[in-house]
Amino acid sequence: MVINDKLSVELCGIHLSNPIIPASGTFGFGTEMAELYDINILGAISIKGTTREARFGNPTPRIAECEAGLINSVGLQNPGIDKVISTELPNLRKYFRNPIIANISGFSLDEYVECCKKINDEEQVEIIEVNVSCPNVHNGGMAFGTSAESAAKVTQAVKDVTTKPVFIKLSPNVTDIVSIARACEDAGADGLTLINTLLGMRIDTARRQPIVANKMGGFSGVAIFPVALRMVYQVANACKIPIIGCGGISSANDVIEMMMAGATAIQVGAENLRNPYACKEIIENLPTAMEKLKIDSLKNIIGIVK
Repeated sequence: MVINDKLSVELCGIHLSNPIIPASGTFGFGTEMAELYDINILGAISIKGTTREARFGNPTPRIAECEAGLINSVGLQNPGIDKVISTELPNLRKYFRNPIIANISGFSLDEYVECCKKINDEEQVEIIEVNVSCPNVHNGGMAFGTSAESAAKVTQAVKDVTTKPVFIKLSPNVTDIVSIARACEDAGADGLTLINTLLGMRIDTARRQPIVANKMGGFSGVAIFPVALRMVYQVANACKIPIIGCGGISSANDVIEMMMAGATAIQVGAENLRNPYACKEIIENLPTAMEKLKIDSLKNIIGIVK
């Protein structure tokens, strides 16, 4: 693999050979994709969202196609934190030598704390990414990430039991993402990932029923890119901690645009489901896109738009 330092970035002191990271839930635990190409071309991998107990996920159908994206309601299907530690992480390390980001989800504060404490002890993991888009079962089902107070509580609780960098993954389904981002920063977050999926719905007009069994789900894909870009820009200009930009990214130019808005690294999500070679192609196309725009180093364009 040829190393191109012009593509490299730093996340909380962790070196990434390039800023491209498959988003959690769109790349499995990495081992499946290793059969298609050398995944060491990736800057890092964010593994499938992990909870305390194994989860089968939501009833099917879970996916609804849209003109410029898709709706999913998978429901955090995963084998549980202990199986991820004992099996999935060692398996991934057989194929992948670059940084691993562990995505942790929870339905209570205790679950977040327990899972993050366990994953913090794993040498294979460099960064912990905390998904606060889950419904809080002790607070009427409202997602942790929809209020600054709840998001800050999760951040503080997780930081109290971890030593690795903690990135909080924010939900866009809010009226003021900046106040939530600031609350997470004030509570000790080392970085932020945004955005998670928007809430969407499709109806089967012939059946007169929602397509997804859960009725609604997370809307992702190229259609949400302008929303994600706007939120990254807003948060980057309000916070000092690094941002991983995510939402609708499908090309090298999207990566450059998102970094100019303030992202240090980029996650590619739904595009992986449409094209399993998406991350590989974006990385390969980045040098040409940079040359056209006379960009010597990606580090130099982070947050360049004010």
